[in-house]
Amino acid sequence: MPNILIVEDSPTMRQLLSFAMKRIPNSTVIEASDGVDALKKMSSAKIDMILADINMPVMDGLKLVSLVRGNPVYKTIPIIMITTEGAEEDRKRALSIGANAYLTKPIQTHELLKLVNTYLPAGT
Repeated sequence: MPNILIVEDSPTMRQLLSFAMKRIPNSTVIEASDGVDALKKMSSAKIDMILADINMPVMDGLKLVSLVRGNPVYKTIPIIMITTEGAEEDRKRALSIGANAYLTKPIQTHELLKLVNTYLPAGT
């Protein structure tokens, strides 16, 4: 039963992602509004997957990725970054600091689900 953490500052986008993730059998969706909030949620629940926006106030997605990858407890959690189209620089940076994959907005639900299922550990 995977716990999926969605880190997104836009309530509309968060709802859309959350709705898509609920299509994964037995999944639990945990929502966070920025990187700081995400780290707080991670300390109180086991997370199997992180979907994070890059552009957020307080702590952006890139900073979150580097903190997650730098922590031995979290470093194996798959991370899919989500950002606006055309931010090639962000994409390269996200992948170079340890994000597993990358999706651009507007998100296609079927693409997102396919990607998430690729990275979810079998049997979660």
